[in-house]
Amino acid sequence: MSTTSMHPATSASQNQPDNQAQSPALPYARRHDQLVGSVIDASTTVLAQYDHDIVKFGMGAPAPDMLPAADFARIAAQVFSPENFTYGETKGEPILIEALHDYLATTDQIPPEQQGNRDRLLITSGGMQGLDLGFKLFVTPGDLVACESPTYTNGSATAMSYEAEILEIPVDEEGMQIDALEEHTKRTGRAPKVIYTVPTFQNPAGVTMSLPRRERLLEVAHRHRSVIIEDNPYGMLRFEGQSLPALSDLSPNDPLIFGVRTFSKFVAPGLRVGWIDVDPEVRELAVNAKQTMDSCAPVPNQHLIARWLIEGGADSHVEVLRKAYRDRKIAMSEGLARLFPGEIRATDPDGGFFLWVTFEDESIDTEDLMTTALEEGVAYIPGPAFSPAGNFSNALRLCFASAAPDRIDDGLERLRRAVDRYRAER
Repeated sequence: MSTTSMHPATSASQNQPDNQAQSPALPYARRHDQLVGSVIDASTTVLAQYDHDIVKFGMGAPAPDMLPAADFARIAAQVFSPENFTYGETKGEPILIEALHDYLATTDQIPPEQQGNRDRLLITSGGMQGLDLGFKLFVTPGDLVACESPTYTNGSATAMSYEAEILEIPVDEEGMQIDALEEHTKRTGRAPKVIYTVPTFQNPAGVTMSLPRRERLLEVAHRHRSVIIEDNPYGMLRFEGQSLPALSDLSPNDPLIFGVRTFSKFVAPGLRVGWIDVDPEVRELAVNAKQTMDSCAPVPNQHLIARWLIEGGADSHVEVLRKAYRDRKIAMSEGLARLFPGEIRATDPDGGFFLWVTFEDESIDTEDLMTTALEEGVAYIPGPAFSPAGNFSNALRLCFASAAPDRIDDGLERLRRAVDRYRAER
């Protein structure tokens, strides 16, 4: 999907404060120009500027009808009590760690070699804090961090905030091209300190790293002593095909694997609760680092999720999600094929949230197209938002999880009108 590219973390910020240019004398830290904003997160602000109906394919969030709201309303009356509205343990509330461990063990999300080890789990304030902890612990200014291209740029931006140098490695239908990573290392004599990957239902491309590439990635990481930050927010959401082992399944108890997970994608993003699965020694350092951030994840929300897991709510809920997301993915794939015949290439994921769409006409700039699309009533995230170097100008990401099939059809028809208008007005 791209060529290998390397660039320093000093690329221009996408959301740099206006007053920064007006106040050059302010004593900013050296890393201030590496604090790049998120086009993805900023899209909520952009949408607020429009008062007409918009089909929202932008944010990677489940639709309101996919949240276990009724369960939570009932459980909240039991757990939202005064003793839970206080500080908690930095590593996480014991009741949630126990419930989470038991749930993961029943879903084969913990390798058998690790099923007795609860000391690997640390509860975080969402998956983003897990990424922040990983990069904080392992990145020194100037270190090389390899990431997929396209990638989840909130992850690469976190690496940049710790003054990393970013190396973009192309992605194809089998995930990160490990050969390209190796070729760069041989050519430059420089291996990445950290490899950041979303190997399962990748954000934004939706592709899943094949088993041979997972094994090769582990071999490369061990040879170079590179830490792998395995970001796995969508692993619960496979609706087709054969499951593949996580990197931690292939190499259990591996101190070089820093696993980042979240409840945001299969429960609710607004709860801001996630977890990391790491070597116990790493977890102790992560506890120290987390205490400088927020002391603890939201205690009431931890108890809410714990009780829900204990009651068995997750099992039936995840099955509902898988069926619904399969139907929604099919609706989006078929709609794109019907409305854009011969004009696009789209990925076909077996789970997760996203389709990656590339226009055959390279003159279509999806950043420029965005204004017309919003006027027509549809939102997406343009391709350059998923590359620190700003590549993929003729691509975009669509989230199928956030809308029912009929709404997806409506949104794609609006996108068709937007593209036709864009071409006519150029």
